[in-house]
Amino acid sequence: MGADRPINADVPAPELPDEPERRPPSEPEQTVARRGRRPVPGAVKLIVSLVATAIAFNVLVVVAGGGGPNKGSGGEAPAPVTAAPSGTTQTPPPSAGSPEELGYPAFATDNTTRVGGANPTANAAAVALAVFPSTTPSQRPAAVTLVGEDDWAGGIAASVLMAAPVRAPVLISGARQMPDATAQALAALDPAGAPSTGGASIFALGDVATPSGADVTPVRGGPAATVAAEVAKLRDALFGSAPDAVLVASSDQREFAMPAAAWAARSGDPVLFTGAEKLPASTAATLKRHADVPAYVLGPPSAISDAVVREIAKIDKRVTRVAGEDPVTTAIAFARFVDGEFGWDINDPGHGFVLARSDSPLDAAAAAALSASGTWGPLLLSDDAGTLPAQLHSYFLDVKPGYTTNPTRAYYNHVWVIGDQEAIDVNEQAEVNELAEVAKSREP
Repeated sequence: MGADRPINADVPAPELPDEPERRPPSEPEQTVARRGRRPVPGAVKLIVSLVATAIAFNVLVVVAGGGGPNKGSGGEAPAPVTAAPSGTTQTPPPSAGSPEELGYPAFATDNTTRVGGANPTANAAAVALAVFPSTTPSQRPAAVTLVGEDDWAGGIAASVLMAAPVRAPVLISGARQMPDATAQALAALDPAGAPSTGGASIFALGDVATPSGADVTPVRGGPAATVAAEVAKLRDALFGSAPDAVLVASSDQREFAMPAAAWAARSGDPVLFTGAEKLPASTAATLKRHADVPAYVLGPPSAISDAVVREIAKIDKRVTRVAGEDPVTTAIAFARFVDGEFGWDINDPGHGFVLARSDSPLDAAAAAALSASGTWGPLLLSDDAGTLPAQLHSYFLDVKPGYTTNPTRAYYNHVWVIGDQEAIDVNEQAEVNELAEVAKSREP
């Protein structure tokens, strides 16, 4: 697929005048012009634009004197500060290269990077371009998966298609119209299909808008269990082999299902869904097809009852529950868990992590590609915009990196933060950054 003028086409460098006019240092664009920078690929520019919300929030935070949005006001955050018109006495905008302009710390710190979209659609577009910069054909995915704006279960199930050999990131589309962020990201990614994708450039889950002229493989929509079973069938056909394990998640309490997306993208193990008290027929059928591989149930009995686990055990005798008391601790338990080749087994420093809000399940799908690339980390959850949960604080302390004499030989942690400051504000991000920072250990 393509476009008349793809967004990732190179942008020519500006022509420089022989004697550039001197301007005050507060006008940042002149500094760039005098340097005569190389052309910036459009895909990279799009990544920057998709995190502009986070940068704007950071300007607001600095001007307001620090901290995140006023949680007690109940109103919307004010618009970011802009340059004052000529002749006014308002404070001028930050100078070029200042922390406010660059978006620190709300965009990035030395141990964290924020994908600062205002919704999962923007986050998915930014993540896809972060993983596949698409400045050259070799950096593009062969296919992408489009899921509906309200189809959190389909998104989590479709995350398995991000695993090798398919490696199709999730993007989000509407039923009648594709959102601008998705359309721009799709134009930049420009998937063309490959043998590993069955020739498809788009996998479309349910009723979603797709680009004209694309080679689309549709996946039947419906209830969570039905969609997941259909994705599992597609996964088997594309991978050409059975999975090493099957993960069963809750369709009733979606926050418990979120960590499954990251593992599916990393491992290629499909995600299936069940209700709290009854195992759906479509899930049972998929389990029977893979009865010789272990099944792992994600979540406590309040999300998936012991009765359902017993039903699964009648089909697959190797069934194990992985759970905490709540979504936050369940995500931590899953990050720590290991059973042979299954599980993250992250109980020491030197790893990547992804952090999202537990009340935004589609962000789990949007961020899944980050768990199958780069620092390959599990999804962790926060249940509050301004305060890091105590259990998560303790976990980050447990895996905090350190060194004795040489920090360049130390292990390092990195955390991707998903969402804008309404999801996770700058204070919480700064706390995560501090916990991820490598520290000098005391001599024995």
